[in-house]
Amino acid sequence: MASVNKVILVGNLGADPEVRYLPSGDAVANIRLATTDRYKDKATNEFKEVTEWHRVAFFGRLAEIVNEYLKKGSAVYIEGRLRTRKWQGQDGQDRYSTEIVADQMQMLGGRGGAGGGGGGGDDGYGGGGGGGYGGGSGGGGGGYGGGRGGDMERGGGGGGRASGGGGARSGGGGGGSSRPSQPASGGGFDEMDDDIPF
Repeated sequence: MASVNKVILVGNLGADPEVRYLPSGDAVANIRLATTDRYKDKATNEFKEVTEWHRVAFFGRLAEIVNEYLKKGSAVYIEGRLRTRKWQGQDGQDRYSTEIVADQMQMLGGRGGAGGGGGGGDDGYGGGGGGGYGGGSGGGGGGYGGGRGGDMERGGGGGGRASGGGGARSGGGGGGSSRPSQPASGGGFDEMDDDIPF
């Protein structure tokens, strides 16, 4: 049976990225990302907020981009997968940490914040605009990162193939929305010209 391990987060950095380099020279960046959920308490009829904190790891060129452009408070869209690591604490006991390994990152907000930014798709996650970094999955902007193919189900995106495409440095172009454009006049079929455009 097939399985899926996919995480999509939109949130803000709680601190500046922490970057280190492996013996191979590859960069590894770690961030703490806050996501906030709002709900209405039925007992008090007040809105409440619950914040969750997530550990996210970036590797290679994507880690270098995170280090260069993101800072505490930056808004970001991340796609990745869950990974659980086993390690030993100072007391010799085995410990486990679950984190997100990012495949794609999209900077959100204006230039005053995280820079880059990107237009939002119809899904509200900001996919499909320019200024993003990631693999072929998800489409839209960018050109760096993951190297995993994708089906470009969200947003416009000019670079990858329609399914299973992408690659480590595909992408680019971008823009657009998943909703088809409307005619400028707002009219129906009555205003269409009889000439076929092809």
